[in-house]
Amino acid sequence: MANRTFTTHPWQVQETSLDPESLGAAESVFALANGYVGFRGTLDEGQPSASRGVFLAGVYEYNPLSYPEGGYGHPEYGQTMIGVADGTVIRLLVDGVPLDVREAAEGKHERVLDLRDGTVRREFEWRTPSGARMRLVSTRLVSLSHRSATAIRYEVQAVDQPVQVAIRSELTVNGTPPPVDNSDPRVDQALRRPFEPCLRGSRGTGGHLVHRTRGSGTCVAAAVEHELVLPEGADVHTTDSADQIATSVVAELPPGRTVGFVKYVSHAWSREDPAADLRDQAAAALDSARQLGWEGLLAEQRRVLDDYWDAADVELDGDPELQHALRFDLFQLLQASACVNAAPVGAKGLTGYGYSGHTFWDIDGFLIPSMALLRPQDAVRMLRWRSSGLDQARERAQVLGLEGASFPWRTIDGGEASAYWPASTAAAHINADVARGFTFWADATGGKLDDVGGLDVLVETARVWARMLHRDHEGRCHLYGMTGPDEYTGVVDDNVFTNLMAARNLRWAADACDDDPAAAQRLQVTTAELGRWREAADSMYVPYDDVVGVHPANEGFTTYREWDFEDRQDAYPVQNHAHYAKIYRRQVIKQADLELALWWCSDAFTPEETARNLDYYEARTVRDSSLSAAAQAVVCARAGHLDLALAYLREAALVDLRDLQQDSEQGLHLASLAGAWLALVCGLGGLQIEGGVLQLAPRLPARLGRIAFRFQWRGHRLRVETTAEGTVVRLLDGHPTTTGLETEIGLSIDGKDYTVTPGRPAVAPLCSPDPLLPTPTQPVGRAPDGM
Repeated sequence: MANRTFTTHPWQVQETSLDPESLGAAESVFALANGYVGFRGTLDEGQPSASRGVFLAGVYEYNPLSYPEGGYGHPEYGQTMIGVADGTVIRLLVDGVPLDVREAAEGKHERVLDLRDGTVRREFEWRTPSGARMRLVSTRLVSLSHRSATAIRYEVQAVDQPVQVAIRSELTVNGTPPPVDNSDPRVDQALRRPFEPCLRGSRGTGGHLVHRTRGSGTCVAAAVEHELVLPEGADVHTTDSADQIATSVVAELPPGRTVGFVKYVSHAWSREDPAADLRDQAAAALDSARQLGWEGLLAEQRRVLDDYWDAADVELDGDPELQHALRFDLFQLLQASACVNAAPVGAKGLTGYGYSGHTFWDIDGFLIPSMALLRPQDAVRMLRWRSSGLDQARERAQVLGLEGASFPWRTIDGGEASAYWPASTAAAHINADVARGFTFWADATGGKLDDVGGLDVLVETARVWARMLHRDHEGRCHLYGMTGPDEYTGVVDDNVFTNLMAARNLRWAADACDDDPAAAQRLQVTTAELGRWREAADSMYVPYDDVVGVHPANEGFTTYREWDFEDRQDAYPVQNHAHYAKIYRRQVIKQADLELALWWCSDAFTPEETARNLDYYEARTVRDSSLSAAAQAVVCARAGHLDLALAYLREAALVDLRDLQQDSEQGLHLASLAGAWLALVCGLGGLQIEGGVLQLAPRLPARLGRIAFRFQWRGHRLRVETTAEGTVVRLLDGHPTTTGLETEIGLSIDGKDYTVTPGRPAVAPLCSPDPLLPTPTQPVGRAPDGM
């Protein structure tokens, strides 16, 4: 399906021309990463470029935060992800003229992201000023199994006449400072050249660089080596300086001959290890990659992806564009998490500088649940990073005058980095979102919470909620001064999403302590404390408007003034056209808030309440955030509005391939991509796993003839296929247990119990209940953007 710059095929995303207006989005779409290292999809020659960058998860620099007025507890320093040693630049001159795609005559350009090989292949053909036709082919790879290894295969061919070719292959530090959207000169000073040199060295075809950041004290090593394919008489030499290793090749090429190389680059980083140790780590990783060679790395990449797609593939009859987009989304989830280690996954992964590389609650809320069902081992590493930040979260709670732990709204190093408290510290729901990530993983995998630090997280977040609660004269529990997921309604009382999630957090903690008394004793949880948590959860106040017949998103929300959508059709995003003092007092919603509660806390609402709430909030939600569409898709599907659910699902899935938010140049929208898969599985598939009980409620929109998806459940791979004839659930693996019995999995489909064994699928009729209300409408001009 053609779409602006990109064309999608079953297993590929293709670009057939360079569009200057979409250059930044293309750099994000063609970015390669593995959760440890990643680089933007820039051209080999470096320019033109919207934003170059090679990133390591967890590598950042501090920068000052300025406040117009001081305040107790404000973070003093921000954290910004910075580019590390960049080995992607390979400069090419033919007969003394540098390659520049903007000037190349008769240029023919193509790039292909291959979702099965895990590579980006670029071909460029052009004619030089002297009339020679040239062909460049480069293929990039970031290993999904060897976390430090990246490689580029680079070949230049003289097609029809002899030429002289000069190639300069670089490894450069401090060459690409992060974009600075801050007028404070101290910020630019801190980030312009964040690294200072420690060690360097070069040899015939490679070398190493070791640098340390001036503020955060992060040491980063990079090593590079080339395996050359040269014509006779070629000249090769390598030079080094404090910030660069450069290997140069000069060769005379007769027609039909090729010059090129495989370029291997490795990275290592630490805030504790000496520079020499990191140099040796990078060298060892480089030796490992060279031992495998290009073909070996490619074979390993294919093996990882074959295994992943066997557990994760989706198939849709009737909407090939959506099927291909979902595969792209799933590939990006793997790229964000495959090798993540002792570092957070940022909202943009390692695809761009957006949000300064920070992680937010949406990673806990969307990416971790997705990976718990797709590659649980990746979810484990993300959860362990979260639990490793408990001490900092405890310190933050003390600053806030609370007990327990209060997790940061945005962070890289585990400390709070948000300078705007009404949309960060006041959004205390992050603590319950973090807790949900642990319980979702435990329900999906059967894993033990204490193995990932989950019990400690549940207990300490329960303690922070217990301290934040207020009781009225009737004994009801309230949460005051909160900001829910909707950032257009800030610092309010009794946000429904927050109250319901806090109550769940309290119950999760109490249940987990009951299941693991020894761990509870270690955390000094008493029987009385458990009783207080349960009683507070049962007493949590959830506002309801009897006049309107819906739950107000927060106390009094349904009495706020209505927003004038009719006369403000071009004033989006709303935050760019109206002051927050006005927005906070109106019924205009940035992203799904109460609708997210309808999904994550579905058992708190009757079907009738769900239908009425959905109808009410659809008419007031403008989706100025990419987080919204996935949640709306799930709730619309469960309420029976299948065509609308599909439209939202398409918007979530295509957000970057179509650049729907007009900001994909800053990096991909990971939460939306994860949310798109969840919208398919939890929305149209009706998947729920709360309490470790596997439930499905499949639905099939009229546009689709078939939906098939795969996921992992407690160590087994399942495939769900739905057609008009019904749903078939197959167990894709399984073997006799130690007792000689077959693996048997119990599940519920539309409320009826079934069992699945390797040789006997569960077969259920398709249920298509009529919606309780007509299809809801959206604000003028804000219908889903995915069709």
